[in-house]
Amino acid sequence: MSRRDGIESSVSVPTHKRAAVQLARMDRHLAELVRLAGPPTLRPPLESHFAALVRSILYQQLAGGAASAIHARLVGALDSKVTPEALVEMDPGELRAVGLSQSKIASLRDLSSKVIDGSVDLEPGRLSAESDEEIVARLSTVRGIGRWTAEMFLMFQLRRLDVWPAGDLGVRRGYGLAWDVPMPSSRELEPLGEPYRPYRSVVAWYCWRACELYARAGKSALTT
Repeated sequence: MSRRDGIESSVSVPTHKRAAVQLARMDRHLAELVRLAGPPTLRPPLESHFAALVRSILYQQLAGGAASAIHARLVGALDSKVTPEALVEMDPGELRAVGLSQSKIASLRDLSSKVIDGSVDLEPGRLSAESDEEIVARLSTVRGIGRWTAEMFLMFQLRRLDVWPAGDLGVRRGYGLAWDVPMPSSRELEPLGEPYRPYRSVVAWYCWRACELYARAGKSALTT
């Protein structure tokens, strides 16, 4: 059986739960988190890839309650058909009426246009053939989608197991709490994830849980 940094290959460990078991065997800090938090719990994707990106853009820089209300109004205005074609056909006035800012309207229209013209291909077959970095690079061409949004798409929509969002404040803070070190910067955190390849997504999830468990942070949408 092939191993990398003490972790079994992805052929042997194909799920988040099994990855957590392997990680716990190699790292006492993760073992404690697994004991306290249990196996990773990720909601199954309930939307199309396009609809998930629409939601991500809409939720940026908005409080959860406000974003949820605006998202619900947008979905209602689209008769629950969240497609690029339906979005580009909506009048800007209709989009403003549901509570979208001009910036978010521009972002949603840019995403829709790029999906329609094929420059952003969200077909499952195409995505499965692309690496994480290729998907991040492609999504980052869309106005309003940066690396963090693309990484969350990889982790929670595509269920990629080896994403390491080193720029995420919660991951940085949780790593410091769990490993009992000063909170690392994004640059410092990047190499700290290397020993946990190819299951860094699972480590990131436990870093978010560490914030809840050790610092009594509120429940995060990322861990429920």
